[in-house]
Amino acid sequence: MYKYLVHIISVILTSFYFFPIETVFLPGVNTKMVLAGIGLLILGKRLAQRRDAGINKDFFVLSLLALGISLISLLTMTINNTPDASFLTYFVSMWVWMGGAYTIVRWLDTAYGYVNVRLVCNQLIAVCVIQCLIAWTKDVYPPLQAWVDSFVGGEAFMGNTKEARLSGIGAALDVAGLRFSAVSVMIGYILSKVEELSHKQVVTYLASFLIIAVIGNMMSRTTTVGVGLALVYWIYSTNLFSLKQNIKNQKLWLWLGGILCVVIPIFMYLYFTNDTFYKNIRFGFEGFFSLWETGKWQTSSNDILLKHMVVFPDNWITWLIGDGYAANPLDKGNPDPYYTGPIYHGYYMGTDIGYLRYIFYFGLMGTMIFILFMWKSAWSCIKKFKDYKIMFLMILLVNYVGWLKVSTDIFLVFALFLVFSSKDKENFDEQNMTCCGTLHE
Repeated sequence: MYKYLVHIISVILTSFYFFPIETVFLPGVNTKMVLAGIGLLILGKRLAQRRDAGINKDFFVLSLLALGISLISLLTMTINNTPDASFLTYFVSMWVWMGGAYTIVRWLDTAYGYVNVRLVCNQLIAVCVIQCLIAWTKDVYPPLQAWVDSFVGGEAFMGNTKEARLSGIGAALDVAGLRFSAVSVMIGYILSKVEELSHKQVVTYLASFLIIAVIGNMMSRTTTVGVGLALVYWIYSTNLFSLKQNIKNQKLWLWLGGILCVVIPIFMYLYFTNDTFYKNIRFGFEGFFSLWETGKWQTSSNDILLKHMVVFPDNWITWLIGDGYAANPLDKGNPDPYYTGPIYHGYYMGTDIGYLRYIFYFGLMGTMIFILFMWKSAWSCIKKFKDYKIMFLMILLVNYVGWLKVSTDIFLVFALFLVFSSKDKENFDEQNMTCCGTLHE
């Protein structure tokens, strides 16, 4: 009983970090902030006890880069005379994410007696699967939606997302899609090490992957980025098209084929008999349906993106430090912030493309520092956990590809691994040398 209670609490806490929410009885404060506050207390205690707190040179460099993003934001706001402070507090946001991650990692270490990369990945996988199942259940069982609405407050990605087609508890739209993508490549990487997994683990990871791939796409089609990367790496690493495939890899694909033989007929039945499932599956896999029915890959969001959202700066000043035109009352009549401006119906210059929004916000100066910040986050994780180099590189690629669609980052994923202490790292190395991490689920 104790073991299951630990699992439940761990998943809930991780979800509060990975998909923060506000509650109706504590408006203005989300669960990420609460976890960060707890993390600060834990950090202070460990420092007072002269224990390793996980703060090192990489953490200092990342803090400087995050501070650089904030300072560039302040500089461009001052020069351009703009009111949009979306990235002015990025330095603080980075520390809040780190604080929340610190609480989660220290809880896992206390609850399980150890913490390693596989354990953190498993927690994130469990959270995403449960969020997908909650989203599906809410859609077909309205009382659950009413119950969630009774305690979840706020708007957009931190709370109620009533405008989303499918939403979990704090999980919806492109923000959830990028996080689902990051977790999808984790599963893809773990399954590439199939020789280290039991049959039960293989089936569990495969089922989790399919749930995220299907329902995750119904919630946000950005999930396709991670699912696609995971499949490509999976095919490459298991030598699918080679005659030299080992038995373990062959069994992996057989397991997948067997699961699909069960799942596909169920999906076909629901597709033809259930209007809700029909609409959701058509939305989630619109591109594939279009390819099958018309021979062309076409989605409504891609059409809007390519036809109306590819808008580049028309002067070198904007390329360098962003555009002050967005908030010039003499030109527009009213200030129109880059991220929530009413004049452009939500997005400045009508573009939702992440890279372009960054350029219009603080120019190439800020954009390049942001790119460097994400690269340094990934590289710091790689230096700590060399055996997971490919996984962290794929997560970084998810972030960079995701910026072609949406202006949000997934630093919170790296933060969970950045806060590992030297003791955690030593335990990780020892486990790898003795059992390749297979004893720790």
